[in-house]
Amino acid sequence: MTRFIHDQFAKDYLEELLKPYGEVQAPSRVAGEVREIDVFFSPVAQQTTNLATLGLLGKFATNPAIFEPFRNVASKEEICDCLLKLLEVRGALQREANKNQTPIQELEIPKLWILTPTASTTLLSGFRAVQGEDWLPGVHFMADYLRTAIVAIHQLPQTLETLWLRILGRGRVQEQAINELKALPPNHPFQKATLELVYNLRQNLRVNQNLEEDDKELIMRLEPLYQQDREQAKLEGERLVVENLLQVRFGSLDNNLQAIIEPLLALPPQEFTPLLMQLSREELIARFGRQS
Repeated sequence: MTRFIHDQFAKDYLEELLKPYGEVQAPSRVAGEVREIDVFFSPVAQQTTNLATLGLLGKFATNPAIFEPFRNVASKEEICDCLLKLLEVRGALQREANKNQTPIQELEIPKLWILTPTASTTLLSGFRAVQGEDWLPGVHFMADYLRTAIVAIHQLPQTLETLWLRILGRGRVQEQAINELKALPPNHPFQKATLELVYNLRQNLRVNQNLEEDDKELIMRLEPLYQQDREQAKLEGERLVVENLLQVRFGSLDNNLQAIIEPLLALPPQEFTPLLMQLSREELIARFGRQS
């Protein structure tokens, strides 16, 4: 089922974003009847100041956190199951505290973040989940002692702060987020790794015969981005080959040699490689410098 493909993508994606800032377990088993937490995150104190890079997701991760992402709308039964996982973790922490005869620290108890593409008013009211004060729209908190929020991704504003959560949305929400991701500067710390995960998702979906309409549209949206990125990667690789060959032969890249790189790249590799190996510096500049 494609749901499991999306589930694995969500786990891999959250792990990739959070691992620079602490310990990530994806999945993590809890006691009692065998249950697996999708992503269990424990921040490293020295790294939490850098979490701002992840916007709202980073805000969720400033304390120990359980992330339960859903591709389809989370049902009341699934949310109850998430709460059971949280309570079992809390129980394990309490037993450890009792064993050590130390009080349990409130900040040690993880918060549960249920990430669902949409959430109806009926579902939210059924869990008494209300919009959090001083939080962006879409973040709905249950009673304080439950330490749980339902994040309705479709309600999140389209800002950079929410981008890393909207990637886990559906339909137009996810499409917009992927477009914003592609538009980030190439040196952004998470752009390349996230795009690779998105492209892996595309590939895993392509081999599945029973795709939902949403997934077919996702593949179609990703196809031109994927081809564009692969072409760019090919050009960058060829440029690196040309620069390395010039440096090996002539020691450094001065302005004259820099000027012949683009004309050389207009040729296929099987043509420019022997030229770079055979022609002298003067011959290369004479032949390709005039085209710059």
